[in-house]
Amino acid sequence: MGAGHDHGTTSNRRRIGIAALLTGGFMFAEAAGGILTGSLALVADAAHMLTDAVSLGFAWWAFKIAGAGPTETRTFGNRRLPVLVAFANAIAIFMITAFILVEAVERFQDPVKVLAGPMMVVAVAGLVVNIVAFLVLMGGQKDSLNVRGALIHVAGDMLGSVAAIIAAGVILATGWMPIDPILSVFVALLILRAAIKLMRESAHILLEGAPAGFEPERVRASLEGKVDGVAAVSHVHAWALDENRPLVTLNVRLAEGADAFSTITAVKARLKDTMGIDHTTVEIDPPGGPDGSHADPPTANT
Repeated sequence: MGAGHDHGTTSNRRRIGIAALLTGGFMFAEAAGGILTGSLALVADAAHMLTDAVSLGFAWWAFKIAGAGPTETRTFGNRRLPVLVAFANAIAIFMITAFILVEAVERFQDPVKVLAGPMMVVAVAGLVVNIVAFLVLMGGQKDSLNVRGALIHVAGDMLGSVAAIIAAGVILATGWMPIDPILSVFVALLILRAAIKLMRESAHILLEGAPAGFEPERVRASLEGKVDGVAAVSHVHAWALDENRPLVTLNVRLAEGADAFSTITAVKARLKDTMGIDHTTVEIDPPGGPDGSHADPPTANT
């Protein structure tokens, strides 16, 4: 898991770095195009791309820092930093969405005439750049919250470019300006849905929530009566260091005459084989339990 994970992290970092350079580079061209054509749509999308380029840059930095080993003050290293950046990215997406909605309202109230022809050229070029960035990111690990956050950002840029192309086409054909804010609202709502999901998942990890699909009762059922030396399992707690590394702690009451070391080794091997958990801390209770009895703990992660 270690070597594959490290290779995947390096690949993710490289892909996000390429996407950041593509997005940030074209942002200047789009801003210039917006100013020259008088298109607030292009200027707004350039601001969107600027925010995305900054977010992608932070995501790249987070992956780089996360690769550092543990220290005396950070015994797990910086492996949770990408999750924190993913949460920050979700907040940034919310801010972008609010900006788009405010711009849409202002354009409804005060339509701006734009040079639709040059606007179309810039929007098409932006779509090509965003498609390239999206394809680069698609080759990364889909279970990485940071890669998914980057995909959301670039997908938002793609939709923004498509909306600008449609708006330019409608304006060229009919001169109807309200099409621009209408499509902007549609794009904002699509981005908002994805941002909510990203924020919920990253916040769950930051709040020490149990990994998806994890059930303490499953752990007990997997160990009690199935692992030699285990009489009972209690106080099962689980959380995730990042989206790829679940952590579990539990108490085991040994069967009469069982060897503690052998039992702990067997418990860890069982959880790794059946549930993919490779970091388990096991505390041994004396026979009969600390109070002479075994009480079932609550199933909620506390």
